[in-house]
Amino acid sequence: MLETWATENCIKLEFIKPSSPYQNGFVERFNRSYREEVLDLYLFESLQEVREIIDEWLSIYNYEWPHDSLGDMTPIGYLEAA
Repeated sequence: MLETWATENCIKLEFIKPSSPYQNGFVERFNRSYREEVLDLYLFESLQEVREIIDEWLSIYNYEWPHDSLGDMTPIGYLEAA
């Protein structure tokens, strides 16, 4: 399904080698933040609770959280400055 979507949208999929997280530092940093800020802190009682907490966290991550890769700007601040 992903391959079909990518092909239809002229996107080339590239995969990193197994056990090589250094090949995609941005995704690995996101995964670490997600684990530390969400998964390690909550014992979820329902799928709905998971969705609500993730939605709230993603909003904070994307709009309020400064990112090193953006010169310590928030993603929305970086977008607005462009």
